[in-house]
Amino acid sequence: MKSFDRLVGGLKRLPGVGPKQAERLALYLVRASDNEVDSLVSALKEAKAGIRPCTVCQDFTEGERCRLCSDDSRQRRLICVVEEPQDVAAIERSRSFKGLYHVLHGALSPLEGVGPDRLKIRELVERVKAGVDEVILATDPDTEGEATALYLAQLLRPYGARLTRIAHGVPLGGDLDYIDERTLSHALQGRRDMEGGT
Repeated sequence: MKSFDRLVGGLKRLPGVGPKQAERLALYLVRASDNEVDSLVSALKEAKAGIRPCTVCQDFTEGERCRLCSDDSRQRRLICVVEEPQDVAAIERSRSFKGLYHVLHGALSPLEGVGPDRLKIRELVERVKAGVDEVILATDPDTEGEATALYLAQLLRPYGARLTRIAHGVPLGGDLDYIDERTLSHALQGRRDMEGGT
């Protein structure tokens, strides 16, 4: 069945959807009522047409500016740089950051053909040039994320903002017996002075 195979192929391209899950989703959709399928198609079209990058931080929004960039209580001279929109949501759940964000929409990956021109780096440089106090580089602690953080640090250093990198290492409540060597290595390299003491 060509149409079914095409549907499965389309669903497999979604992130986190493997062949078996794509087949299950396709079967569900084929069995669903016309109203249910029409509603899903309508929601997809509406989201595709109405959601766009925020003119300030590049996160997704339905307006010109996202809710965080429109919030006057946020610290406007503090920018946290992340790879993807879901990273903004993760940091916001921590309730520990009160600045603004900048979403790159990816990380540098020469093997996959992702260079600086494919990311929202130019927009970040413009924001930093306009004047910020600190840029927190919160890219993922993998090879691509580290390369992106190093690239951005070199690119932004001439503009005078303080450049910091999020800490990596042992999670709170973690047991050293179960932590991998690379994580422990990062934790040791990123150690800091203890507050207080005698």
